[in-house]
Amino acid sequence: MRLVAAPFYLAARQVHSRYFRLLLIGAVPGLMLGMVALRILAKQDSNALIVLLVGILLTLSSSVTFVPRAQVPSFACKNARWLPWLAFPIGVESGFSSAGAGALGTVLLLNYSEMAPAQVVGTDLVFGLVLAMIGSAIHWTFGSISTVVLAQLLLGGIPGVIVGCMLSRKLPAQKLKAVVAAIAICAGLQLVWSGARALSIKNGANTTPIPARIAGTVRP
Repeated sequence: MRLVAAPFYLAARQVHSRYFRLLLIGAVPGLMLGMVALRILAKQDSNALIVLLVGILLTLSSSVTFVPRAQVPSFACKNARWLPWLAFPIGVESGFSSAGAGALGTVLLLNYSEMAPAQVVGTDLVFGLVLAMIGSAIHWTFGSISTVVLAQLLLGGIPGVIVGCMLSRKLPAQKLKAVVAAIAICAGLQLVWSGARALSIKNGANTTPIPARIAGTVRP
């Protein structure tokens, strides 16, 4: 989907090359570390915990957009050397959940750079595209990509991306900023709900007495 959207923003010159480069410097090493962490945690059956943690991180970071005192638009301009370090955890999170570059990167640039929201989205989108290409190539070699699910996601996602690119040029900057943050918060809350529910089900199953489990498997 990023591959479809990128030409719209590149053609409109809504990609900040300097910030894009600084983000990649920090995020690519983090991406590698995140994928290693994913493989380790996957063996320990910690998927629900990962989803819960990602949801909390995404919800809290996106909420900063609605706290005026927490926003420092001139930060990135005056402290650009810190961007790679701030992008490193985004890369780590992207490596084990794929949500970081698209949500956390946008929130970071929206609140701590002087760029307009449309340019923030364009810069983060191309940044996320590069991370996605690297991560997808590695996950493909691991055999951890479902082509059936991927096709279904693209079927609905590609038209949505095109509509979103068109709307980003027409929406006022402040409204676009609020919409992006609100969507990220909703996505984070959904992940928190899914992770917490999965953990409660898992814990409930683990606390079931052994005789009851055996009885449940016996058929008359």
